[in-house]
Amino acid sequence: MTLSKIWVLAEAENGEVASTTLELLTKARDLADTVECFYAGDDADDLAETLGEYGCETVHQTGDLDGALVGVPTAAAVAAAVEAGDGPDAILCGTSYDGRDIAARLSVKLDRTAITNVVDLELDGEALVGTEPIFGGNTDVKTKFAGEGPFIALVRPKSFAPEPSGGAEADVEDLDVPDLGSSAGATVTDRHVEESDGPKLDEAGIVVAGGRGLGEAEKFAMVEDLAKALGGAAGASRAIVDAGWVPYSSQVGQTGKVVKPDVYIAAGISGATQHLVGMKGSKHIIAINKDPEAPIFGVADLGIVGDVHKVMPQLLEALASR
Repeated sequence: MTLSKIWVLAEAENGEVASTTLELLTKARDLADTVECFYAGDDADDLAETLGEYGCETVHQTGDLDGALVGVPTAAAVAAAVEAGDGPDAILCGTSYDGRDIAARLSVKLDRTAITNVVDLELDGEALVGTEPIFGGNTDVKTKFAGEGPFIALVRPKSFAPEPSGGAEADVEDLDVPDLGSSAGATVTDRHVEESDGPKLDEAGIVVAGGRGLGEAEKFAMVEDLAKALGGAAGASRAIVDAGWVPYSSQVGQTGKVVKPDVYIAAGISGATQHLVGMKGSKHIIAINKDPEAPIFGVADLGIVGDVHKVMPQLLEALASR
């Protein structure tokens, strides 16, 4: 049994389809006969080839939003399509800022429940069932949508591996945006893009993350240096983000970014459950901690019991001498 149609929120980063969108399209193909996308903007033609390659048949675009907050016109347009009988059986959004905004607005406009923090999806008859981790990731629960669709799910990044289907370029159609009334009053006046070197944290093949065991903010430079030497990205535990050592954008964990690199190096991180949720799917985990009883060693493929202030410089020296 499959659903008739699923719509996936298509998002773009630097002119390319976001990896989370490709992950959702891959899963949607297993759940529905027809997979389509909806997109905030007027340049969906630039994304149609990639979206089609991953199984999207049609992209419904809102057109130029003229500085409007993305969630307002997009949710209104999708809700109008659903109410006109042209909508899908389920709507999948990635857990991004826009995805959360759109899903919340759709939940209110359509009077449908949205399930958040989903890491897996399956069908039970004609109903969608989401799996969500609770209690810091110690337990998974399954939530079944009841009643009339469309079902709305917010899916955590890295929950599915993106796999192309070899489909043809997606068709692009305009999605009518209804009169927004007073809600159109809020506009985006400016955007600021954080400067960064190297790969993005949630897409890097190698991640080096530091924790409270580094001792002081200045020592995080060792993490950044090792990440750069390995061609990877630097991450952090919540403890040092809360302490103000590094920005929130570097946080790995349940309330930060979820990463699944080929290699994850945890330096001075004890391994609280909240942190493990964000990185335990990594292919190879290397832990450096002076406490042999640290929980991080429970998920590590290679554990180094030692002082990060001695181990990290030696690693950097070894890499420099290659």
